Amino acid sequence: MGSQRVVATFHLPREWLGALPDLTDFVEWGSEEPAPRDWLLKEVGEADGLLCTVTDRVDGEILRAARRLRAISTYSVGYDHIDVGAARARGIRVGYTPNVLTDATADLAFALMLAVSRRVVEGDRLVRSGGWRIPWSATFMLGSEVHGRTIGIIGMGRIGRAIARRAAGFDMKVLYSSRTPKPDVAAEYVPLDALLPRSDFVVLAVDLNPSTYHMVDYGFLRRMRRSAYLVNVSRGKVIVERDLIRALEEGIIAGAALDVFEDEPIGADHPLARMNNVVLTPHLGSATVETRRRMAEVAVENLLRGLRGDPMLYEVGSEVP
Repeated sequence: MGSQRVVATFHLPREWLGALPDLTDFVEWGSEEPAPRDWLLKEVGEADGLLCTVTDRVDGEILRAARRLRAISTYSVGYDHIDVGAARARGIRVGYTPNVLTDATADLAFALMLAVSRRVVEGDRLVRSGGWRIPWSATFMLGSEVHGRTIGIIGMGRIGRAIARRAAGFDMKVLYSSRTPKPDVAAEYVPLDALLPRSDFVVLAVDLNPSTYHMVDYGFLRRMRRSAYLVNVSRGKVIVERDLIRALEEGIIAGAALDVFEDEPIGADHPLARMNNVVLTPHLGSATVETRRRMAEVAVENLLRGLRGDPMLYEVGSEVP
């Protein structure tokens, strides 16, 4: 493969990188904080390969600075942070890591559904704060059941399908809405306007594109049941957060459970963080040891193959994400 320079915008454990540092002139940003843009602009100048993630904006400016760049590998299933069109115009191939995080994200979707509907986080806070005063009461901290309810999944790609399979184990009625019906999915395909008023849980499992950007607005939320919960394990910018906050304040829906946000990270002063009927997690969809390791293996292999000129395991444009 010859001498190649690879820049990584984040730190991974050495054992997850395989042979990459040995085969290349390897430079990485060593902090848990996102790599500063001026650092990336400087380091990418002589790079042949770039290993990046969702916190990096790989736009035209970065690509113009990357005079030798031939391959980008993102440590993520999403790639909307990369100007793919500009990369292709420069002959730069782009790899990503689908499939490996599907089950971890679907697991988290159910964890969020259970947490918000059964008031798990609220109850945990009550116990830890010393506020649990009554041993038992017939009406104490009542939540909503998940078993046997109706789940509406928006987006029936890999993650949507995995959520549907888990829903079957809870004897749930599964509805879904997507760009096209999926004949191989054991669920009922319905238009979005029919899904929202019929679902006890509305789960977002879409990718971010012009048609899904801010799709969840006040009008969307008003079409949901007042007893329903919104769960988002897709992308933060799918939701208009100010509209969600308004809907929760007005009791338009029962609650929400969110793993992603319009702007990340959010702080303790965010309006959503002050609501008891909202469960928040810090972008944990793929955050298991097993999944993050597999993501690293795929991302590294994508990059090495791209540098060699071989087909990547997963290349943007070579398959439907």
